[in-house]
Amino acid sequence: MERRWNVLAVVSIAVFMAGLDLFIVNIAFPAISADFDGASTAALTWVLNAYAIVFAALLVPAGRFADRVGRRRGFLAGGALFVAGSALCGAAPTLEVLIGARVVQAAGAALLLPTSLALLLPEFPPHLRSVAIAIWSAVGGLAAAFGPPLGGVLVEAGWRWVFFVNVPIGAAALVAAARLLHESRDRTQAVPDLAGTALLAGSVGLLALGLVQAPEWGWGDPATIAALAAAVAGTGLFWVRCSRHAAPVVDLSMLRVRSFAMAGVASLAFNAAFGAMLLSSVLYLTQVWGESILVAGLALTPGPLTAALLAVPAGRLAVKLGPRNVAAAGGVLFAAGSLWWIWRASPDAGYAATLLPGMLLTGAGVGLTFAPLASAATAELPPARFATGVGVYTMTRQIGAVLGVALLVAVVGAPIDWDAGWAFMAATALVAALAARAIGPVQHAAAPAAAPAPATSAAAP
Repeated sequence: MERRWNVLAVVSIAVFMAGLDLFIVNIAFPAISADFDGASTAALTWVLNAYAIVFAALLVPAGRFADRVGRRRGFLAGGALFVAGSALCGAAPTLEVLIGARVVQAAGAALLLPTSLALLLPEFPPHLRSVAIAIWSAVGGLAAAFGPPLGGVLVEAGWRWVFFVNVPIGAAALVAAARLLHESRDRTQAVPDLAGTALLAGSVGLLALGLVQAPEWGWGDPATIAALAAAVAGTGLFWVRCSRHAAPVVDLSMLRVRSFAMAGVASLAFNAAFGAMLLSSVLYLTQVWGESILVAGLALTPGPLTAALLAVPAGRLAVKLGPRNVAAAGGVLFAAGSLWWIWRASPDAGYAATLLPGMLLTGAGVGLTFAPLASAATAELPPARFATGVGVYTMTRQIGAVLGVALLVAVVGAPIDWDAGWAFMAATALVAALAARAIGPVQHAAAPAAAPAPATSAAAP
């Protein structure tokens, strides 16, 4: 096998693990709750949200940091941190420790993701980079989709194996990466904006806190109002910071590129629907249908399988039909699946006639949306902004998932209103479809220049 494909395989393992752990814990919610004295759904959402918020906030700063100190070094450090965080999650004695360990995991994942692409692209000639990017993007999306069924199998051995499974796989990937990857760096890269990073993480966290706790605290409660108001104020300060810092978390000039800006909006909305769907499906199957965790995980499998089958064809269709059209079709299919559940879902009828069609439709929506949106987000960016653009676009995916979970808890409430939850998913998927259509025709920018050849690049430590 050529070296370039070996590099693709190694970095894909890292991308898969980082994406998998964003969603795999959904299926473990009932088991984690039982193990930690019946923790509420609102409390358990922080096992998801702590990971996604820190991951999103650190993506761009971590990428800039790795550019300065060395991308290979950053990749290996991120992998080691992710593996250590996984071990801590598996051994966590309390819910609070588990949430803290998820933060460690997220910091490692934030180093892994941008460095994986930066190390991958120089290995491919310009005419093959689109193939490499498509595979890289698809791996992340499919990892997220495969989280629930894989989690269902692992939880049968104990929910802690959802995290312990990363340890041997990650360690093996790190050994291969240390032997295979070449070092490269950009010493001109500015120091990351840590204050902006903290503002972003704090604002998204406060927004999620206000939404998740609103059903319990009350929408008019001073604590709810304070959390939401602080989130708005923090977001405003974050944008001001981005407009003034030399190396902002979000380069506002990129938002003037229509395809990038609208792909980010579409990604935010679609991943809100996707994150809400994964959590609600697990809760519906275990709480309403009374299925075991294993059965619930397997019942969700047709969706990820459909997404997997459509991921590569979606990339090809995006080339022929334009990414906006394919991604918009994916959003519509996802909405159709959510509306199907409103119409047909019932514990009194069979799985094949009620839940399965919705699984297939939403899975098709995922398969048709992820890769085309990633392609559209980066297509018209100048080469110097490519890596940062990937980081910002990926950030929208994580923030979307946080908002989806938080809004689902706020919309569903107690007692649970499943129709309201599915209507929320349909609405946000349709918003994603409209935003995708607004991307417009895409003209690909010049391919980013290859990094120096291994013989002249910086020596590996």
